[in-house]
Amino acid sequence: MAVKWPSLILESLASQNVWGWNSARALVPEMRWVYGTPENLDSGEFMATHFRIVDSHGNGNGEISLVPRNCSWAAVETTGSALEILGVSSALRRIMKQVEMVSPSGSTVLVLGETGTGKELIARAIHNCSPRRDRPFVVANCGSIPAGLLESELFGHERGAFTGAINRSIGRFELAHGGTIFLDEVGDIPLELQSKLLRVIQEQELERLGSSRTMRLDFRLVAATNKNLMQLIEQERFRSDLYYRLHVFPIQLPALRHRAEDIPLLVWHFAMKFAERMKKRIEIIRAEDMRVLVKYAWPGNVRELQNFVERSVILSSDTILHMPIGELRYSPRLPVERGRTLAEAEREHILQTLRETDWVVGGPDGAATRLAVKRTTLLDKMRRLGISRPAV
Repeated sequence: MAVKWPSLILESLASQNVWGWNSARALVPEMRWVYGTPENLDSGEFMATHFRIVDSHGNGNGEISLVPRNCSWAAVETTGSALEILGVSSALRRIMKQVEMVSPSGSTVLVLGETGTGKELIARAIHNCSPRRDRPFVVANCGSIPAGLLESELFGHERGAFTGAINRSIGRFELAHGGTIFLDEVGDIPLELQSKLLRVIQEQELERLGSSRTMRLDFRLVAATNKNLMQLIEQERFRSDLYYRLHVFPIQLPALRHRAEDIPLLVWHFAMKFAERMKKRIEIIRAEDMRVLVKYAWPGNVRELQNFVERSVILSSDTILHMPIGELRYSPRLPVERGRTLAEAEREHILQTLRETDWVVGGPDGAATRLAVKRTTLLDKMRRLGISRPAV
């Protein structure tokens, strides 16, 4: 029986250094229990543990490995879904809760976040948790397709529609009929193409280039960008009506530096993944190396961490993961941000304070007190800057 929800929540109670899984809870009725055996991969602060997930019929549906010793729960992906959304942080828990809420709705989702934060993984999770899970999931990276070809790639064309169009071509939207289309780097779509995209999204119909026949489609749209779309609107490089059409349910992904508690889990996961691929065995990660990784800012986010661990596995000739830590010490502590306006800096500062206070505005421990402003003043600033508490 197929797993319908890619993320499992596993609970553990550990006492007196005894690593025991006390209970397991899944968000799908097919999942009934979890069993596993520690592999004695103890690195001092972290332990790699291997579990196999089974359904009510005893069939294996996936695996979980590499659990930090002191975590209370972990969001884990099954191997069948080919996803790697792992973590123990409250930030990731909020994101997965949003995914759980929006997936069945069919509404448009806009995934925002820095490069390397896993926007496509979230899009796939939304699709896999939706009623469309058994239909196509089509990806279109709008930033990697040349501007002159993007219209044809998205909407398709008929033979003879333009010079070189020797055959009919089916566009990405048509391929996604009945399923989900993921428009990555939507902020890179040329302005002249945005009006046609808006119509296709609103009407769920299109005409291929060179055709006068209108086709009705049924698709669910998930879009993503690492750019500030409001800034692009101010620069007249992005249509405001398209922005509001995409901005139905925004999901803001945190940078890896804002969920540092997830780094040990990710490091172990990537280490085991690449060790298996390279026919190696990694059993130990030095605690001092792990502390450096947790403190590093990771401007490239999870993608940078994954590449760093892969390089480390290549350099390792025994059971210890040998990391080129020196590379990190000479890297920038934080990613360089250029061209931020005063309003953007103020908005980010208010958002960070609200996250730290769990979105409590008033009171002695609220965000207004920390920012040294009146509660009414902060609420007014939040309205002006478009700040609202995310859905949980």
